[in-house]
Amino acid sequence: MNERPRGRLAPSPTGVLHLGNARSFLLAWLDVRSRGGELLLRIEDLDGPRVRAGAEAEALEDLRWLGLDWDGAPVRQSERAREYTNALQQLAAAGLAYPCTCTRRDVELAASAPHAGEEGPIYPGTCFGRWSDAAEAEAATGRAPCWRFCVPAPGTPEATVAFEDRLRGRVACDAGAELGDFVIHKRDGQAAYQLAVVVDDAAQAVSEVVRGDDLLPSTARQLLLFRALGLQAPRYAHLPLVVGEDGRRLAKRHGDTSLRSLREQGVRPEAVVGWLAAVSGLQPLATPARPADLVKDFSLSQVPPSAVVWRGSLAH
Repeated sequence: MNERPRGRLAPSPTGVLHLGNARSFLLAWLDVRSRGGELLLRIEDLDGPRVRAGAEAEALEDLRWLGLDWDGAPVRQSERAREYTNALQQLAAAGLAYPCTCTRRDVELAASAPHAGEEGPIYPGTCFGRWSDAAEAEAATGRAPCWRFCVPAPGTPEATVAFEDRLRGRVACDAGAELGDFVIHKRDGQAAYQLAVVVDDAAQAVSEVVRGDDLLPSTARQLLLFRALGLQAPRYAHLPLVVGEDGRRLAKRHGDTSLRSLREQGVRPEAVVGWLAAVSGLQPLATPARPADLVKDFSLSQVPPSAVVWRGSLAH
């Protein structure tokens, strides 16, 4: 690890930034700046069909409007395909990745224990050992394969992934039983999120990751990849999400909570930062504030362990 902490802001240009994103970015910024560290900016733009023209520029404008800055030029994942391919080849050569031609429907039909929610069913390993390489898989099925990481068998010591979360304490899971073999390279030839993030965090020597707790399952996957590639993993802090009064994560059903909309309504950035600071335990009331005002004496330990409920206004 670096003696000087290094974090990152990693917006994805697939939509607009909302209050939940803003809270994660603010706390990631404060965590690093309060300790005199470096903060990098990474544009996670690999989700091709969902990347929206102009969204990157809008995200950077939103960050600057909030008062958040970063060190150095932005890094775009779409420009780092060679690095991801090299990592895939390393994993494949070690027998830790294999081509898979299963469709989403195949996985749903074959999985014996589907998970509810966003994680979907656990992949049952249908294509493990089935093909010698991607070319054979495509020739046999007429479908370009994706590549999956081979997770250790359930119940084995190697399948246990455990880490000390800076907010939640010890987190552990049996990756074989709970996650299954996951996609690291998509059939369109692009790296999947899990692999790209690991390669980039290691290449950029990121030591601190502050993000929403909806990414806890991703952390287990990423730690497996760090281990398999022989790379140093960062420390993690997973924040409770900002949710609507129905307990579900912020979405259009809760009204327009985008920073762009707030700007267009004439809301000042200090009002947004003040509200975010209040709901994050950094000040008692939602009085206007700038990020720089909150740096002194900041600690992640101030953040409450429960989700933040958006009630339709910036009052606290």
